[in-house]
Amino acid sequence: MVDSQNTPARQRPSIVSISGYLLYLFLACQVISLIITLSTIGKTRDALRDAYAGSTVENVDQVVDVFVAVGVGGAIVLLLLAIVLGVLALFNNQGRNGARITTWIVGGIMVCCSGLGLLSSAGGGFAGGQASGDGPSGEEIQRRVEEALPSWITPVSLLLGVISLIALITALILLALPKANEFFRKPTAGWEPPTPGASYPGQSQAPGQPGYPQSTGEPGYPSSGEPSYPPPATDRPDDTPPADRPGSTPPSTS
Repeated sequence: MVDSQNTPARQRPSIVSISGYLLYLFLACQVISLIITLSTIGKTRDALRDAYAGSTVENVDQVVDVFVAVGVGGAIVLLLLAIVLGVLALFNNQGRNGARITTWIVGGIMVCCSGLGLLSSAGGGFAGGQASGDGPSGEEIQRRVEEALPSWITPVSLLLGVISLIALITALILLALPKANEFFRKPTAGWEPPTPGASYPGQSQAPGQPGYPQSTGEPGYPSSGEPSYPPPATDRPDDTPPADRPGSTPPSTS
């Protein structure tokens, strides 16, 4: 088996990096949109109150609060989902296939939400709705709000919506290309032939084979590289009793 330490790191293709940058761009657009929405809450509320002034609609403040809460709440939800996509982009750059699948799921939801929001903004954000009684129509409410807000708010909001939608769709498509599939596919472990001269753990080597210790050239070490020891002590001739030595005279007995 190939050692994981010797396995080269996978190189991230450029399309995966570009996809991450596009997800960051989508996140930046949602941040700017939320800032614009929060900065215009006061003027939007005043325009809605003026639109309902003189009508027989009861609880005008509550109706205005509902309109404002829906707009602000939708922008916050989009921002939270965009943050999730930004975090997923980090894991996509690491080659995690689970993060890519989650990106497709969350991104698909965001495409639907962003597309519907863009169509609503282009056709008039309050169009199609009319309060009970003699309340103003959706077109009248939209006209009052646009007159109260700066003239650049509507075109900038539409531009941010178009850029974010295109960036998100492109990022999702790039993650589905064949080069991205190769990057997110788990590497298969292969067999690596042993290096010539290398030994496996627990296997002894014979003299003369690669890796066997050679002679150190020091006294007491043979060519095998193992130290030599003196032979064990044996009985020497001097330890023989005098009577048993050849040529010795036996002791006299009296």
